[in-house]
Amino acid sequence: MKENKMKAVVLGEGGVVLDEVDMPAVKPTQVMVKVASCSVNRSDLLTTQGKNYGHVGGSAKVMGAAFCGEVTEVGSETSGITVGDRVMAVGAAGWAEYAVADFRRTLPVPSGMDLIHGGSYSSAFLTMHDAIVTNGQFEAGQSILIQGASTGVGIIGMQMGKHLGASLVIGTSTNTERRSRLSDYGADLALDSSDSGWVDQVLEATDGKGVDLVIDQISGYVANQNMAATKIHGCIVNVGRLGGEIAEFDFNMHAERRLTYIGTTGRTRSLEEHAEVFRAAKEDLWDAMEAGVFNMPIDSTFDMSEASIALERAKQNKHFGRIMLTVQG
Repeated sequence: MKENKMKAVVLGEGGVVLDEVDMPAVKPTQVMVKVASCSVNRSDLLTTQGKNYGHVGGSAKVMGAAFCGEVTEVGSETSGITVGDRVMAVGAAGWAEYAVADFRRTLPVPSGMDLIHGGSYSSAFLTMHDAIVTNGQFEAGQSILIQGASTGVGIIGMQMGKHLGASLVIGTSTNTERRSRLSDYGADLALDSSDSGWVDQVLEATDGKGVDLVIDQISGYVANQNMAATKIHGCIVNVGRLGGEIAEFDFNMHAERRLTYIGTTGRTRSLEEHAEVFRAAKEDLWDAMEAGVFNMPIDSTFDMSEASIALERAKQNKHFGRIMLTVQG
């Protein structure tokens, strides 16, 4: 590698390629990370398909939003983090040999956890804490339904619900094999959201009332069914639209069931808002993370040079858990 140059996965007109780009500069509130692994998220795939999710960094359009590795440099206005610390981080341009993140958007890799698993957790853990605890106001004894439960985010969501004392955890997957594995990660009941009878199964499991909280990663074709499966005065938190971004909405049902319907995304948040997401999640549940309560299955790993293959696997939607990129060097 040339001085002040590094290898990175860059998005071009023909897709992603491994290229040589400038090393990032470290701003006062940032840390530099020598990257060991990166997670492949649905938003990364959508970025390559023309959706701007803010997950490209710099003029070279370096891919990636979540990465893990060892801190090599700290800015002058950081605190609580030093060179040599192992961290999982969120920030643009993570699919590279080195990446930067605001120090408030880093979490320590638990002792004994390898850096591949470390890179698999951060975005899922933060998304689900923000959805379940902050927005969903979940309380022990309530029931929870995770739509799209075989994703990395969904798998953490089921475990988080169980850890927080859910009376019933329901997970959905349209794939028979993946659905059969949901019980290993906290699901008391696993359902197929493409089955027209899944709402009736939810009502049967909840004495006709519906669940207290739905974490929805699908929307589209399940939007109205979600409302029918949610109890009166229940809550639906929309964190993803894998099944469609636009659909008919039954306003009458929404009113009759007196539901709270919350939409959430990281794309429109300020740095301060992102920092608060990290702070709240760490304060509430990082002890559980360090104790090994949460388990993220690694579906497959690819070298950074194989990023296009990893993205193709994500596109096929056959994976269970996380697809990971590893960075050598």
